[in-house]
Amino acid sequence: MTDAQETAAASSLRTTGGAPPDDGGSADSGAPTPLLEPREGIPPVIADEAALAEVIAAFAAGTGPVAVDAERASGYRYGQRAYLVQLRREGAGTALIDPVGCPDLSALGDALSGAEWVLHAATQDLPCLREIGMVPTRLFDTELAGRLAGFPRVGLGAMVEGVLGFVLEKGHSAVDWSTRPLPEPWLRYAALDVELLVDLRDALEKELDRQGKLDWARQEFDAIASAPPAEPRKDPWRRTSGMHKVRRRRQLGVVRELWQTRDRIAQRRDVSPGKVLSDAAIVEAALSLPVNVQALAALNGFGHRMGRRQLEQWQAAVDRAKTLSESQLPQPGQPVAGPPPPRAWADKDPVAAARLSAARTAVSALAEELNMPQENLIAPDAVRRVCWEPPAADEEAVAGALASYGARPWQVEQVAPVLAAALAGQSA
Repeated sequence: MTDAQETAAASSLRTTGGAPPDDGGSADSGAPTPLLEPREGIPPVIADEAALAEVIAAFAAGTGPVAVDAERASGYRYGQRAYLVQLRREGAGTALIDPVGCPDLSALGDALSGAEWVLHAATQDLPCLREIGMVPTRLFDTELAGRLAGFPRVGLGAMVEGVLGFVLEKGHSAVDWSTRPLPEPWLRYAALDVELLVDLRDALEKELDRQGKLDWARQEFDAIASAPPAEPRKDPWRRTSGMHKVRRRRQLGVVRELWQTRDRIAQRRDVSPGKVLSDAAIVEAALSLPVNVQALAALNGFGHRMGRRQLEQWQAAVDRAKTLSESQLPQPGQPVAGPPPPRAWADKDPVAAARLSAARTAVSALAEELNMPQENLIAPDAVRRVCWEPPAADEEAVAGALASYGARPWQVEQVAPVLAAALAGQSA
């Protein structure tokens, strides 16, 4: 199909409200068209092994990349498990799979292991997909591709509209996907989320190739696909919102006790921890150190809607923290591996602070020249580490240091020269 034919086809589709042709299409300058229905309608939800076996066979026989998405119930349920998995592939159509009814999708993952998976913001969905046995060996991340290509807005809806000329309805992104049965409008939304992913992938691949960034993107995608599962976060209670207000060790102990109590309750009830007790309430109790249930009930977040039994369990957590010995209390800050926070550099090492300032200026200028966000050009942590304990101020030494901190070859190639020059300028 020629460029003129693609434009004509896209224009016709947007007039009729249809879906893009299988061989692609490009948006013209007219108004974007709402995409209201999946091409083959809303598929049935797969929730038993017999139906799943049919889907596995169909997708194994399909061709080309497979679009993959997952819906979670963040804010409603404990953890980040998947409550719906959506797939689409040429020759197989769209499938909606219920991981509650089909909790083991490893056979489906195996059937698709040789295919390229197309996801939007892959790192958000891969953990919950891994839990049910779906792990890609190759992938294409349309959000990351958009960042590397310099798109100012990289949400799926914005990308589909800006690149393909269609409007996706996004009203159900934050609903409780653990609901059963799932309402038809939610299923329509879910099916449409994978409807155009492969079309978007094809268009972005062309744009990255035009900009000379396609190999860079492939290196990034390979790094995501080959990354091991994330290690559990140490002391997750320290991420409680408002922790910056809590400074005394006894108060930190209260935060820890309340957070851990809340987490056990949330896990047992399978609800979001925030629905059990808010972060703000935890911090309020830590700062106030209430002496009894009555004092606790007077604090924000522990109001009249909370029953006596609930108040007693929270007060018990506060009291446990009060009885801890000094050696049992948490330290004010976590041990930091690597350099200190940048705000402390000027006091700790003014020379290193000057190096960091010069390096940030150089990286910012390069990112602007390459038309991509700085954090995608090079991880800020890698820049900080190089500046805190600088290698020799030559390109080869800087390249080796960046590689040791996890920079991909394309990042080393682009960043090492400007970073070496910035360091050399500060040591002159």
